[in-house]
Amino acid sequence: MSNFSERLIGAARLDVAVYEEVEADTSATGQAMGVVLLSSVAGGLGAPALAGSGVSGFVLGGIAALIGWGTWAFLTYIIGTRVLAEPQTRADVGELLRTTGFAQTPGILRAFGGIAGLGPILLTIVSIWMLVAMVIAVRQALDYSTTGRAVGVCLIGWFISIVTSLVLMGFLGLGTMAES
Repeated sequence: MSNFSERLIGAARLDVAVYEEVEADTSATGQAMGVVLLSSVAGGLGAPALAGSGVSGFVLGGIAALIGWGTWAFLTYIIGTRVLAEPQTRADVGELLRTTGFAQTPGILRAFGGIAGLGPILLTIVSIWMLVAMVIAVRQALDYSTTGRAVGVCLIGWFISIVTSLVLMGFLGLGTMAES
């Protein structure tokens, strides 16, 4: 059994064995939530649109990242187990939360998103990396026989969660914070 730091490194390296391990290890739920919290805090720290907005920008950015993950994980569960399930698909919410929680590991690098010039490029790379990790997590948790089905589940969930996050940011007035 791996320790937390080994799991973080394995998840970031997209090691399928790590995703299988955390899927089966019910005691890893706390670790998965730790990854989500670290990634969410990093999202708050590195949100370039919130640069200069102080503590409130940091807190709101972190909350937005956390809500984004929660929305994505929930949608992935519903789409993956009900809409696009295969005959062998067997998963509970805990398995999906653990694997998708560890799929947030690359998001820790979002802390550097506010770096002038580098931030937008880094955030794009990290977003793609997180999507790939999410595909692996979903494929393993839902026991899919093909990666294509996991890609479909993740893309549908990702799109809906992005729209939800943008609506939430607009509702909270985060777009106007960057302009003032």
